[in-house]
Amino acid sequence: MALSPIVVVPARLKASRLPEKPLAEINGRPMIAHVLERARAADAGPVLVACDDPRIAEAARVAGGEAVHTREDHPSGSDRVHEAVEARDPDGGYDVVVNVQGDLPAIDPAVIRRVLAPLEADPETAIATLVAPVTTEAERDDPAVVKAAVAFADGASIGRALYFSRATIPWGDGPRYHHIGLYAYRREALRRFVSLAPGVLEQREKLEQLRALEAGMRLDAAFVDTVPLGVDTPAHLDRARTLLAGN
Repeated sequence: MALSPIVVVPARLKASRLPEKPLAEINGRPMIAHVLERARAADAGPVLVACDDPRIAEAARVAGGEAVHTREDHPSGSDRVHEAVEARDPDGGYDVVVNVQGDLPAIDPAVIRRVLAPLEADPETAIATLVAPVTTEAERDDPAVVKAAVAFADGASIGRALYFSRATIPWGDGPRYHHIGLYAYRREALRRFVSLAPGVLEQREKLEQLRALEAGMRLDAAFVDTVPLGVDTPAHLDRARTLLAGN
C-alpha cells in the first residue's frame, strides 16, 4: 500500500547555544524559510511548521508555508510534531509523519525523501531514520556524534537499528555509522511513542530514540552518503551562510 506522508518541521525559539535559531538570517532569509524550501523540494508530502512562537509562524507564512502554533513546554521535537499533526489532521488522513529538524537549512531534499524507504520496504517497520558512514577518528570518538549499530545485510542499504550511543559502537573491525536525527513515523507509532515514559537508557545516553527500542518498537535505518549540516552554534551558522551563498 502506498504511503500518505506529511512532513513536519518542529521549531522552537529558545535554544541554549543559538538563541532564536529558526529566525537566524542566512543570506537574507530566516533559517526556517530555507528548511521549508528543502522540505517542499523533497516532494514527500505537504509541509507543516510546528512552532512555539508567532514570529516563527509568520516567517513560515511569508516563505509560503503553513504553520501550527504548539505549546511551549514540549520536552522534545517529537511531542511538538505530534501535537501539530493531530491539530492539522485529526481524522488521520496522513498515515506517516516525517520529522525534519528545523536546523537543517542545507539538507539535500533527496535525503528527506530517503527516510521513507524503510517504511516502504517493510510494513513491520514502525519508525525509520537515516545513517551515514563515520569517516574520521575524531567523528568516531566524539560523544556529540551519535553512532548507530545497524544490521545491514551484505549489499543492503536498509537495516535494523539495534542501538544508538554516544560511545564508539559497535566493537571490532568494520564500518561505523553516524546517526542523522531525521525520522519517519507510522502515525500509530508516533502516537505510541509520545505516550511512553522516558526510558532508562534514553535518560542515560540522552538519546530519545532509545525509548522506542526499549519499548520493543522496530526502528530501521536507511543509508545515505553524507551527514547534513546541523546549525547549533554561531560557527555552524557561518558555515551555512557560506554553503548557501548565492542560492
